[in-house]
Amino acid sequence: MRPILALALGTLSTAALAMALPALAAPAAKASSDPTIAPPGWTAPKTAFGQPDISGYWSNATMTPLIRNPKLTDKLVLSAVEAKGLEKAFAEALAEADRPTDTVKGPGAVTDKDSAEAKLVAIRPDFAAAGGDVGGYNTFWIDPGAHMMEVNGEYRSSIITTANGQPPARKPGAAPAFGRYRDVYDSYETRALGERCIMGFGRNSTPPMVSNGYYNNDYYIIQTPDAVAIQVELIHDTRIVRLKGGHIPANVRPFMGDSIGHWEGSTLVVETTNFPQSDAFMGSWKNLKVIERFTRVSPTRVNYQFQVEDPDTWDKPWGGEYNFAPLKGVVYEYACHEGNYALPAILAGARRQEQEAAKAKTGAN
Repeated sequence: MRPILALALGTLSTAALAMALPALAAPAAKASSDPTIAPPGWTAPKTAFGQPDISGYWSNATMTPLIRNPKLTDKLVLSAVEAKGLEKAFAEALAEADRPTDTVKGPGAVTDKDSAEAKLVAIRPDFAAAGGDVGGYNTFWIDPGAHMMEVNGEYRSSIITTANGQPPARKPGAAPAFGRYRDVYDSYETRALGERCIMGFGRNSTPPMVSNGYYNNDYYIIQTPDAVAIQVELIHDTRIVRLKGGHIPANVRPFMGDSIGHWEGSTLVVETTNFPQSDAFMGSWKNLKVIERFTRVSPTRVNYQFQVEDPDTWDKPWGGEYNFAPLKGVVYEYACHEGNYALPAILAGARRQEQEAAKAKTGAN
């Protein structure tokens, strides 16, 4: 599979970036039937047992990234014209990149598909990370959504709502925000949880839940009087939010942390602690606390807000916001290991390298 062109955003030419971006224009008037705003007189539905109803099949797929791309804008809210321009540029580049691979003529030739993928990376630099190595995803495999995120009638340039759309500065001595992938090949037990089909990669499974940018950004929320279950499409994880009782002991660290919740009016408030190191968020895990708020804000939207805090990592709490939209369908099984030869191949390759190194050492002696 052909990887996405691994271009760092800073290396793109001014011309290439300009081709990817729409011209700035004045804001357009919003439609009166905006699905992100409650109609006059509307009230959130309730379950048979009296809770505000947030159940059902939802999706958070979006073109809007978690972290703002400063090459595109320095503001949180985009005009409708800017948002639609970005959507159009992205759709055109994605369609071009999805064409059959061009015949490359001559060394170093650049194809139209290369140019299209460069435009995608200009808009979403995180796509380069998915295809920068052999075996990475190309555009055929990604399903990031076709629209910029819209919240309360506003188009958002990032999920994070800090002033600059970036995570805040880290305290001296805090763990690195994004650790290097663990190149450990001794056993399947030392490989990443996503490789082993135990947990999804990205953060769409565990709090804060954000679109992973590639695919499987769908959820099934089920409510009972005592708990809320959130089933995630990617690797079919299910998080249980207990509505009664406190947190489990601090030395018990489930894969998705320990989530407890309560209702504040029409909002489900969820507090998650007890994260394991394998589920660190930007390097934070031991004292990480995530507060989530789920609110049905219109007939077809559930607003999701999250706040992240860790006194050892950041000076103050910070967070983000987006809306869930209805999923057109249901969440089907994610059969992660069917036909999956990656893990045995990785370990077999490591054993082969060890054998060759041992032979070379013997020959040298």
